[in-house]
Amino acid sequence: MIELYYWPTPNGHKLTMLLEELAAPFVIKRVNIGSGEQFEPEFLKISPNNRMPAMVDLDPALSAPIAIFESGAMMLYLAEKHGRFIPQDPAGRAQVLQWLFWQMAGFGPMLGQNHHFSSYAPEKIPYAITRYQNESRRLYGVLNKQLSGKAFIAGDYSIADMACYPWTLYAERQAIDLQEFPDVLRWQQAIQARPATIRAYAHGDFHKPGQPLSDAQRKVLFGQGAKP
Repeated sequence: MIELYYWPTPNGHKLTMLLEELAAPFVIKRVNIGSGEQFEPEFLKISPNNRMPAMVDLDPALSAPIAIFESGAMMLYLAEKHGRFIPQDPAGRAQVLQWLFWQMAGFGPMLGQNHHFSSYAPEKIPYAITRYQNESRRLYGVLNKQLSGKAFIAGDYSIADMACYPWTLYAERQAIDLQEFPDVLRWQQAIQARPATIRAYAHGDFHKPGQPLSDAQRKVLFGQGAKP
């Protein structure tokens, strides 16, 4: 059994997508990041970076429960444990890993900064907005080129696809027109239609993203220092 500490953000959806694809038993523990639940001491024992998602593997076959934070590490752990959605051969494995790391290091963080300066920052800074919209467009171009002639990013459907997909659902907010990236649009639509994806997103129906933030929520989400 997996305990998944979750809020319906792109990074949260990655894990529900994978767990649904694996048909692995899991229970969701909601972590309301707008109200500061990510700073609760019990959660920090699992996720010392005070970010979700995080998880605990309670498999009785283990000598002790395993707690993991960072969505990419969680996805790699689950894929390797179940022997699915990551190739076993070195070349195929390398393909999936490099695109998983591309999402973790570039696609997600840059699109996240795009969201912040375009939607959440109290002051609209033209340079920052332009900077991250341009970088977002460049990254979509990289993804579109990789998907040319391929159904999925690294051949077969993998954790690389599940990691990237949730971020593309916010293309309009990122000032991206997916008609300019037809292979990304085709790929996105194929993943969106998968039964496991539909089930995964149903877990987040209790919260609608994109709502205006209160001053208190803004402070919780963006006002952290070395001692939150």
